[in-house]
Amino acid sequence: METLTKEKIQIKSGKLFIGGKWVDSAGGKTFDTINPATGEPITQVYEASEMDVDLAVQAARKALEGPWKKLSASDRGKILWKIGDLILKYAEELSYLETLDSGKTIFESSKIDIPHTADVFHYYAGWADKIQGETIPVKGNFFNYTLREPVGVVGQIIPWNFPLSLASWKVAPALACGNTVILKPAEQTPLTALKLGEICQEAGVPEGVVNVLTGHGPTTGAALVKHHGVDKIAFTGSYITGQEIMRTASNTLKKVSLELGGKSPNIVFADSDFESAIRGTLNGIFYNKGEVCSAGSRLFVQESIHDLFMEKLVEKTSGFKVGDPFDSKTRVGPLVSEEQMKKVLKYIDIGKNEKAKLLTGGEKANVGNGRGYFVKPTIFDDVDNQMKIAQEEIFGPVLAALRFKDLDEVIQKANQTIYGLAAAVWTRDIKKAHLLAKELKAGTIWINTYGVFDAASPFGGYKMSGFGRELGMHALELYTQVKSVWIDLS
Repeated sequence: METLTKEKIQIKSGKLFIGGKWVDSAGGKTFDTINPATGEPITQVYEASEMDVDLAVQAARKALEGPWKKLSASDRGKILWKIGDLILKYAEELSYLETLDSGKTIFESSKIDIPHTADVFHYYAGWADKIQGETIPVKGNFFNYTLREPVGVVGQIIPWNFPLSLASWKVAPALACGNTVILKPAEQTPLTALKLGEICQEAGVPEGVVNVLTGHGPTTGAALVKHHGVDKIAFTGSYITGQEIMRTASNTLKKVSLELGGKSPNIVFADSDFESAIRGTLNGIFYNKGEVCSAGSRLFVQESIHDLFMEKLVEKTSGFKVGDPFDSKTRVGPLVSEEQMKKVLKYIDIGKNEKAKLLTGGEKANVGNGRGYFVKPTIFDDVDNQMKIAQEEIFGPVLAALRFKDLDEVIQKANQTIYGLAAAVWTRDIKKAHLLAKELKAGTIWINTYGVFDAASPFGGYKMSGFGRELGMHALELYTQVKSVWIDLS
């Protein structure tokens, strides 16, 4: 079993990446990034100050109006493709850093996250020279056409659950559209974003086009959101932070796109493929330790199969190994931070106090040196839809299971949430599947599967899960603005 040390890959102290150069922060303040499996520091990175944010904005603006603007769309695409290739070249190092910093298993990092990240850059490389306007047959003796132009300097704030892949969701389309970027990774997981800065350098990205600022949300993130020189903020995280970003961004009327939380219903009908539904349910809630905004954290099981389904679900869950994320046999690694572990354990206590039936898990797991942030996979049954564990996002390996009788009841209960990010339906009845796909208020609906993503398919939320769509051609709308041009031909 591989141990969590720095021996395999050299971990460097993290500087800020501003204007194509690696620099110390203006204030000189640093903080530790922690290995969640051991609770011990990995290395130190700089806390970007308001002055650093301003320097990054200046560098991004200079690049926007200079070398990046002069580069042809085709050449931008070639650079994006090179970034994707380099991500594959450094896949082993990136996978290691991602697992070390976030606690996700090495299987998830190496087989899913990093290949997907490369795929996103390759996908948007193909879009770079296909972003175009149109001619419009207007009334009168005029020639009218539109130009689709970049928004400008874009601040992108990334969460800690998928540090590199979610960065690619924002960086790749922004660059394809001709914008410049200031990337702020989560303070818990900065290491792969810093490596991405190195990769951008190697790929030939002009100075100032991509800047990477490490730091905390209330300091670095807040300075980025309020800066008058930032034209747009793209954020993934909690809806509470999303609300604060909207309030602050209103002062400068900058564009905002938000991908926020979820409490996604996973609906299993009696006519479903039983074994597939079991596997999909486990993947839907325990993948990445449940630290997934679209996790299937509310399980609705039809009454006639409920008892057997839950019995099999608990049986499978009990066999999951909780442990070292570098061990290939580990299914559930540590949560990202002590703060997150405490939050999840608090919700487990709430579930117990609400009289939900605890079937398995429900406590911290003692792994390694005992200082890691491990929580056992937890399943609650006989949950009422009004309970906190059924309504509030826990963001951990905690499943709330509910019974339902028929189609109408489950539609009503599934939609009874402030969120609307994703949902899943398990049934062999194609009519039922299509009906639910229409009736469920969520941005993504999975039928007889869970958690499938592709660079070409849009992702985003309804209601308090945010607005705007990332991935696919729809993401181009987030990073372009349309200009209408009129020419008098009379």
